[in-house]
Amino acid sequence: MTDVNPATLWGRTIVSELAAGGLEHVCIAPGSRSTPLTAAFAAHEDVTVHSHLDERSAGFYALGRGRRTSEPTALVCTSGTAAANVHPAVIEADTGRVPLLVLTADRPAELADSGANQTIDQTKLYGDSVRWYAQLPEPVPNERTLASVRTTVARALGRASDTPSGPVHLNCPFAKPLDPDPTAEPIPREQLDPLLEQSRNGPYVSTTNGTVSTDSDTVDSLVDALEDADRPLFVAGPADPEALSNHATWRDPLVELAESIGAPILADPLSAVRFGPGASSPTVCGGYDAYVDALPDPDCVVRIGASPTSKRLRRALKDANCRQFVVDPAGSWREATFSATDLVVAAPSTLLPELATRVGARQASTSDGDWLGHFTDAERTVDEAVDRQRSADALASSPVEGSVLATVLERAPDPSTVFVSNSMPIRDADLFGRPREASLTVLANRGASGIDGIVSTALGAGSATDDPLTLVTGDLAFYHDSNGLLALSRCPVDATIVLVHNDGGGIFHKLPIEAHDPPFTAQFKTPHGLDFEPFGSVYGFDYVSADPETFERTYANAVSTDGTTVVAVHFDAASSHRRRETLLDTVTSRVSE
Repeated sequence: MTDVNPATLWGRTIVSELAAGGLEHVCIAPGSRSTPLTAAFAAHEDVTVHSHLDERSAGFYALGRGRRTSEPTALVCTSGTAAANVHPAVIEADTGRVPLLVLTADRPAELADSGANQTIDQTKLYGDSVRWYAQLPEPVPNERTLASVRTTVARALGRASDTPSGPVHLNCPFAKPLDPDPTAEPIPREQLDPLLEQSRNGPYVSTTNGTVSTDSDTVDSLVDALEDADRPLFVAGPADPEALSNHATWRDPLVELAESIGAPILADPLSAVRFGPGASSPTVCGGYDAYVDALPDPDCVVRIGASPTSKRLRRALKDANCRQFVVDPAGSWREATFSATDLVVAAPSTLLPELATRVGARQASTSDGDWLGHFTDAERTVDEAVDRQRSADALASSPVEGSVLATVLERAPDPSTVFVSNSMPIRDADLFGRPREASLTVLANRGASGIDGIVSTALGAGSATDDPLTLVTGDLAFYHDSNGLLALSRCPVDATIVLVHNDGGGIFHKLPIEAHDPPFTAQFKTPHGLDFEPFGSVYGFDYVSADPETFERTYANAVSTDGTTVVAVHFDAASSHRRRETLLDTVTSRVSE
């Protein structure tokens, strides 16, 4: 390291410590106060920089990488409202347990509450939404302070990946000069050399995060409950990033256990169970949203992952009068119906293999009839209903939007990353996505379930792997994060974007407010009349329109073509919702017979 000024020394120390701890990617939005960090990251050969113009997009892009990899991506932004624009991504990272390291540059302490330009109070800016917050000391070239910075940075990286993983915020004040010009207040060489000698081999502090396991008495209780149950049921909710990245360690034992005792697995599309090896097992169910409240209640439930997407399933679990075990490695309560009876603090990767070994196999048939058979028959009914719906859609003037999700999840390349927007797309993925053995990594921002940052999160997830990326999004979410499309050229990612275009907030047709117009159309449905085709020339992607009859062929062409293609499919939201209701009513009626 040549002669440097204090801010440059701090920037290079922070970045070298992060790289030593294993950080490989950072998203950077431009700004003056963050110059020491930006210059240090840009010069470090072991860290890949993803440059974004918009802090909100940068935050969600970093979130997408963390969701896909379970490894933290760092984010650097300047002071003031730039840091505030990262807050939505921090909230989703918190609620979705996504590792994320936010480095906000700040003004020096003497400028606080002074009226200085671009200066706000950034102390604990994100409140309780972060796993840990630390204010780094201002650059002072002495051994003790520099050791403190190294230790804090190393700890921050470890905390982001701890159980539960999530966002960590480091606020980094810098005084001018900010650029790396060594002639601007350089640190004398005789003072700098001892500071540089403090470096250790590897990170300054290594963090080892363990795997949470439970006590033998709790395992005994679970074993007894499953062996005594006539109608055992497993519910696999949306998987946390860590569980998603090591899914084989718990998914295979889960399927083995379910098969041995004849227990259905109600597998959320985000669970890592509905898709991939084992998905063809008769125990893996994907159509339960259409029939779960029409079948007998379980007498023992084991739940893993976050709260299920399906409202019908959540309601059915609330009404089931039985013992319900919620398994969570962080010991957090993620069960909003308050019907669970037992909170088991354990990682699925340690608990489920033990249960699979200890729970004795038995015949699937019980005194209540073929319990698993109820679900396999219902799954067949859903398959037939969805197939009829898709055939009808090819001829219908008002098709159902869910047919698009059915096609994408059936035809996405193997392997593939499929990101699904909130509102109706994720609900249709739940209802229409059939279990499939293909290695599909299906993701969504279901922590806080917002429609902001969808495009950026999807592109961030796509950048973390060589697998093809498909994003399925509604038109409002697409419009809301259109800034994120700039990443297609600045951080090259090829994507197939399926745009479900129903001209507004189609999900509000599910609510009682639909019957009250006004204010329904103007204030809830909010039709915008936008044509997104011109966005293609702005952001550099191909734009094609398809109808239900041609969508499957158009989608196949898009995923096999280099570059990004937006495939727009137009729907009438009200008609689509009515047809969805009819399908649900038909399945429920047939299952109840």
